[in-house]
Amino acid sequence: MTYNFLTVQPLGLGTVTAALAQCLSVHAHEVDVADETADQDLRNWHALVLCETARVRGDVATSLDIYVQDSVRPQPAERELASAFARAARTVVLFPTEEVRPSAYWLAAEDGLVTRTRLYESDDEEPRYTIDSVDAPVSGLPHVTIARIPEVARELKVATPLADAFAAHMHRLHPEETSTPGTAIWRARSYLGAWEKLVRQLEGSWAPSDWYPLDLYRERLEARDQLERGRAQLPYHHTVLLRNALEPLDSLFADLTIEDAGSLRKDLAGPEDTDSAHGWWWNRRPDPLPW
Repeated sequence: MTYNFLTVQPLGLGTVTAALAQCLSVHAHEVDVADETADQDLRNWHALVLCETARVRGDVATSLDIYVQDSVRPQPAERELASAFARAARTVVLFPTEEVRPSAYWLAAEDGLVTRTRLYESDDEEPRYTIDSVDAPVSGLPHVTIARIPEVARELKVATPLADAFAAHMHRLHPEETSTPGTAIWRARSYLGAWEKLVRQLEGSWAPSDWYPLDLYRERLEARDQLERGRAQLPYHHTVLLRNALEPLDSLFADLTIEDAGSLRKDLAGPEDTDSAHGWWWNRRPDPLPW
């Protein structure tokens, strides 16, 4: 398994070796650590753990490319190893998320905190890294802005079993229309997925980020509006399938929200909006509000 870490503090080879040995429960002589200038012929390529380090510029100082042989057990998840390494090496560790956005990173601090951060890389020949913001205060990074990172909530992978089942059924019947952006079926499955994401995250108390951007909440209420308008563009039997997916989601949304006295509706609605433009879901709100 491979791991890619960036550390805020510069780390020597001995520190990296000792920390990896401790975190992976192997002997230090079974860990081979070298920097980018090392003679590759002198490395122990049969070591249980291989690591190449490099010095980098900016708010991070050391890059670690780690490879752990399959025989090492257990094989920790990247988050687990990063957190353990931060404690063992007494440093702050950054590691990339699964999202495609290049600036999206996790941060593990030596006190056990694991939070989200935004990291930018310059276009210089020798890139300079900047930690733009963190989701929570981090000891040792007092200069970094503490701010919610909207793309975290937007890009979270959320299970949508009802929307997936609807999309799979539509794809069996109409594969081209289901896959072609802009068609009625494509819009129905897309809007249904957006609505289910909101309901599932509400059901999970907004975990794991524990908050939700107001503009994203509005977008997903609008997706529910689009589903209501789009029913007329679907054949009757497709409408039945869509209704069967929507009913449990609508019921769950109603159970998890309270009647809104109008304050949230004013925050959400634009000046051109009218009551008739939106469904009943605009008249309910989460309690407490997640933003």
